[in-house]
Amino acid sequence: MMALLNGSENGEIAVETGEADWGVHDGAIVPEITKHAISYLDYPSLCRLSMTNSHMRQAANDANAWKALYHKDFTLEHNIRPPNGWKAYCAATRTIVNTNTEFFRIVRESSLPAMSQFWLNADYVKCFHATGDFIYPSTLVMESWRLAFRWDNVADFQGRDVKARVLTQMAWVTMSAYIEMENGPFNVTNVYEFQNGRCYMVHHHTSTFFLNIGIGHLPLHGQVAPG
Repeated sequence: MMALLNGSENGEIAVETGEADWGVHDGAIVPEITKHAISYLDYPSLCRLSMTNSHMRQAANDANAWKALYHKDFTLEHNIRPPNGWKAYCAATRTIVNTNTEFFRIVRESSLPAMSQFWLNADYVKCFHATGDFIYPSTLVMESWRLAFRWDNVADFQGRDVKARVLTQMAWVTMSAYIEMENGPFNVTNVYEFQNGRCYMVHHHTSTFFLNIGIGHLPLHGQVAPG
């Protein structure tokens, strides 16, 4: 017998239940089958499933389902204790990862207006460029990005091992970055602070990276494209 669950990418998930006398009781799929099917869903599908009916909402809001999804999508660390539950923590982590991706899009596009809106306007923000320069406060940080966007020795990097950690008022993302994959990695750390319903960057740190272009070793400012 084949049971169907709404909420997958194409609208349903088929679950082989085996014998015809078990799997569905009184029109409802047994909890073990439901949990197994839910383990295959991604974030959007799990959210859509929770809006179908009360039975599926209860199953889709199960803390173990969101904990498993977090470990599948982000990290296998087990010493995390979300203060507001795994569903909220998974959503917050996804927001931070997407925000971090937006930061590197701004760098690739060399958009100073977008970069100005991305950083928190505060005297404690700090920026460590790949040149080794340490810049603060926010006014000088923006000036450093204006100069960085004019550099000719800019390359595209691939990001790997992206890890995020979210607290109540702040979050940070660490990652390894490579150029042409056989070189590196060098390290990138971004720290964000939550203000007025959104997150702002307050700290960016790229480890110094040098490129040999035949006339000596020059610092290379990297544009990282998280993978």
